[in-house]
Amino acid sequence: MKSRSTLAAWLGRLDPRHLARVLAARKDAASSPEPRTVGELADRLQRPGSVALALPQLTLPCLQVAEALAALGGAASRDALGKLLGAADGKAARTLDSTLAGLADHALVWPDGTGALRMASPLQQAWDAPLGLDDPLEKLLAGATSEELRAALVALGIKPPSTKQQRLAALVEHHSDPVSVNEVVARAPSITQKLLARRAESAAGQRQFIMFGSPGQDLEPGARWALDRGLLIVDRHRHGPARMPVEVALALRGPDWHAPFDPLPPSAQLVSVTSAEVDREAAAAATALAAQAASVLSACSASPPARLKSGGIGARELARIGKAAQADDAVVRIAMETAYAAGLLGRDGDRVAPTGAYDAWAEQEPAERLAILLRTWHNMALTPTQARDEDNKALPALGGAPPCGGCLQARHGLLHAAAQLPTGRGVTVASALGPLVAWYRPLADSTPADGPLFATLIREAELLGVLARGALSPLGTALLEADMAGLTAVCRRLLPTATRTARIGADLTAVVTGTPSAPLAALLDSVADRETSGTASVWRFSAGSVRRALDAGHSPDGLTADLAAVASGPLPQPLSYLIADTARGHGRVRIAPAACVIHGEEPALLTELAAHRKLGKLGLRQLAPTVLVSRSPIDATLAALRAEGYAPVAETADGTVRIEKTRPQRAAAVPTPRRSGTGADRRSAVRHAAKTPATVDPNALATRLLSAPPTTPEPDPFGSGVPFGTDTEEIVAGYAKRLSYTDIRQLAHAIDTGTAITVEYVATSGNRTVRTLSRLEIDPPYLDAWCHLRNDERVFTLSRIHNVMPS
Repeated sequence: MKSRSTLAAWLGRLDPRHLARVLAARKDAASSPEPRTVGELADRLQRPGSVALALPQLTLPCLQVAEALAALGGAASRDALGKLLGAADGKAARTLDSTLAGLADHALVWPDGTGALRMASPLQQAWDAPLGLDDPLEKLLAGATSEELRAALVALGIKPPSTKQQRLAALVEHHSDPVSVNEVVARAPSITQKLLARRAESAAGQRQFIMFGSPGQDLEPGARWALDRGLLIVDRHRHGPARMPVEVALALRGPDWHAPFDPLPPSAQLVSVTSAEVDREAAAAATALAAQAASVLSACSASPPARLKSGGIGARELARIGKAAQADDAVVRIAMETAYAAGLLGRDGDRVAPTGAYDAWAEQEPAERLAILLRTWHNMALTPTQARDEDNKALPALGGAPPCGGCLQARHGLLHAAAQLPTGRGVTVASALGPLVAWYRPLADSTPADGPLFATLIREAELLGVLARGALSPLGTALLEADMAGLTAVCRRLLPTATRTARIGADLTAVVTGTPSAPLAALLDSVADRETSGTASVWRFSAGSVRRALDAGHSPDGLTADLAAVASGPLPQPLSYLIADTARGHGRVRIAPAACVIHGEEPALLTELAAHRKLGKLGLRQLAPTVLVSRSPIDATLAALRAEGYAPVAETADGTVRIEKTRPQRAAAVPTPRRSGTGADRRSAVRHAAKTPATVDPNALATRLLSAPPTTPEPDPFGSGVPFGTDTEEIVAGYAKRLSYTDIRQLAHAIDTGTAITVEYVATSGNRTVRTLSRLEIDPPYLDAWCHLRNDERVFTLSRIHNVMPS
């Protein structure tokens, strides 16, 4: 509440221009419905979701300053913050002021009425242990008794006051003085000094966990001495680590230690580049990408790729499409991922095929096609060309990976970093932009396979023409400014119009410079084999490719006329001869479908059968005077001919007459049940069975049933309609279709109680691993958890969890 009130007061003191900058930086808080008062705006700015949206836009120094302020308890003077960051005066102090101004423009850090700096509460909670420092001593001792405080003061050689509050104040005052803390540590045993020095450097990273009550005999050597004097604190009311107060850690780190603060971006070696050079290289890359993307989608249209059982398009299908389109794996992945996100490709059963929107896209000019792909790439929450996961296993394309906000921020950070380069300058090597991206967008994600930072993303930008000669191209500028109309205009300026003619040579090749139009590409793909694709595309004619066109229904004269219409000159004589020679041999041998064959020695009889009206349902067709083919199976054909009074016989596959002999049907032997007991025994059993119903008193039974406590049947959500035990079970069962109900209960219990669990997980690559997960949070259809196998935060798809075991 105090954070909200100080923010509202600060907003109320701003001039209109400054407040407008805040509203522009935090558009989500100013969105419809518009806030009516400064207090309402402050409430919106303090929401955790709103702060989470602002964090990815912060630069590295902004995050460093915010973390340092969080380490100081979320409120501190400007001088204290500058001292901690080593920016108390000079140029460093000026850069700190500009960083604080940037944080104020986002309403994340602001000065209150007393001159102290305050920060948004959700931002302060973003760090469990900012700078590796724990809570202040006063907070850690909130549960300590007065006697414990007295004992600590006595151990320090300080006369304890009479009240608990006075004792706490005296202990806090002592530990807040670095000189006093270092004097106490200097008197400690050497083993305790080493322990405290190690703990001060690693701080929150390597704490000693004490599970219950006060520390036991398994303490680290020297820890008892520190605990007695309040240099380490144990919370007796809950299990947890022995903790070092922030005052002690800072004192032991020494006056020369400062929190990390990098106010300036990393330097990169630059070279001079002209705008003409950038435009020329960007145009070449964009033209090649547009042509290759059209080829990739055309290959998908001709033969839609099959999806893996685990989802996505596997390496074999990607290689087939790349070979057909003459494009490498990165181009194939970019084209397919962007086309899928743009609605040009879609699932069709177990395959991925072009949608109706693809036909309209293919008819457009290359500039309009590229603009759609660029716009989609700019807003994709994934890295399209990422081909390997963290285990170095192959990843399928279109695998349905969870949205990656860090990937989107990396893309936006790359454009922003390139835009900050001086005009007329570019980096010597594109990979030098990686550290700049990490500085401008420290929360961005780099792919696991990257060597240099963000190498995969930078390569994508170069393929698309967004980066050229180490600088941001006009295409990248339009994307950075979110100017979609300007992006289309730049594409039209850089890319040539679609080529509608081909240069057909006597060596049976067709060469198209630039991007071929859709009709031209379709014609050449149908009658020739594509050899290269890019700024210039090459097709080669062969007897097999011409036969393929004839098989598709083209006539020889039609092919010659169509090719002559698109040729830039006369049609070469070798190509005309090739078409004519292939056409002469085409269709000399024909293959007809048939379920069975009817043959005989009397042509008149077979002619009669072919003309028989009642046999028309068999689909008989006469191939020769003594041969008919039937579209019906052999048994149906035999029955129909015999029904009309003919006497055909059936043949086996080797041409011998099939003997039709009906075998007598016999039932399987069933053992006769044995009679048990004598006749008297059986009669007694019958009498007992007859008496059983009479012994049940319905009134007594009803009374017993009503007086008995109701029993709850075991939950059976797989068919009985009995409700789930918890909402979490129902949510997990809705997505984890491969789990049994027992596994669902185990996983839901782990989510609800925060306990660890072991699962068998199948990744998108098909790799099966067993992982122990903790800190589980469900976000259907995904599960966010800490993976002990990778020692990192991971996102798991619930439907890919195949088994659950206790941790």
